[in-house]
Amino acid sequence: MASTTPLKGSELVDCARANAKQGIETAAYQCGYGEDLNTFAGELRKACEQMNLQVKELNELITDQDMILNLGTGEIIAPDTASDL
Repeated sequence: MASTTPLKGSELVDCARANAKQGIETAAYQCGYGEDLNTFAGELRKACEQMNLQVKELNELITDQDMILNLGTGEIIAPDTASDL
């Protein structure tokens, strides 16, 4: 669900990261910036700087963990019950 108001700070970075694979247009919309890509990019850049993240492009927010989760070929290894390991 898209934000009704433009996100800022860590919320903006989290939302942008979650939508980075869909492209800047989708990420901007989901983060509450609609079609205003310039404002979205500027605010995202500021938020990343405040968090000491060295990010120049939206796709740099996609982590290796995100890529592994999308492979979907892994097998979940877990105990059968909470008491059995």
